[in-house]
Amino acid sequence: MDATRHGQIAVIFASHRTRVDAAGYAEASAAMDALAARQPGYRGVDSARGADGFGITVSYWADDAAAIAWRDHPGHASIRDVGRARWYDSYSVAVARVERGYRWTLDESAAA
Repeated sequence: MDATRHGQIAVIFASHRTRVDAAGYAEASAAMDALAARQPGYRGVDSARGADGFGITVSYWADDAAAIAWRDHPGHASIRDVGRARWYDSYSVAVARVERGYRWTLDESAAA
């Protein structure tokens, strides 16, 4: 995590995917990433998914209003409905304000 995330809103989306329509899901996911990146207050995203279908996506927003605007965006809502019907067995959302952040990177000279 980047320490500059202090004060941002983190929307934590934990989900378990179905095995249905992987190509459609990948296309919709890329479209949502692009749409989110164009929204006012967007600050970035981190995402990972395991082979078992469990994944976590954390999107970062400048403030509560930006995060709520994303939640309520018609394009996001439309894809969310498809996700509920087709791509997810379950999901949860948690929203938090980032109080601290740390970042570590392996020093390239130590790795040589």
